[in-house]
This record gives sequence, structure tokens and C-alpha cells, in this order.
Amino acid sequence: MVSNKRYQVFSIKETRDGSGKTSTTWVKAGAAWINRDGSMNIYLDVLPLDGKLHIREAERRDAAAENKTSPGNGSLALEAQGADSMGGH
Repeated sequence: MVSNKRYQVFSIKETRDGSGKTSTTWVKAGAAWINRDGSMNIYLDVLPLDGKLHIREAERRDAAAENKTSPGNGSLALEAQGADSMGGH
């Protein structure tokens, strides 16, 4: 991880519908930065119910905006087509 680089923090939720199909929803939970001494600051907007968070390099804003969907409650969520489109989760 690189100092002063921005990272995104996600809470990942997998759900299964009545037919057994699994869907994965990535909810943006906050942001993180690496400090000069190698430590990390994490700023959370939400807390995950399962206690799990996923941190990855921040996407360019224009590319990230194309993938965002709004679930209607004001939060930002990313819907993954299966697990592969967001890194294997």
C-alpha cells in the first residue's frame, strides 16, 4: 500500500433468493488512507452487520460513477454480477 493513496471501504452482502440464485451487493462503507509511517486511517460511514469490511484501491471517479446504483435510501451500492466482477468475493 502506498502512502497518501486513497482506498475505498466496502461491506459485501451475499443474498440468496427463493430459487437459490446468489447475488452480491457491495455497499460503500467509507474511505481509507495510508499514512507516511505505514499506518492506516479508516473513516466509516456505515458499520457492517457481519463485522466484515473489504478495502481496495479507489477507482477513478468517472469509472466508479458508471457502476453505481442507488437502492433508493440515499446510500451508494455496487451490484456485482456474481463474485468475479469485483475481485472474487
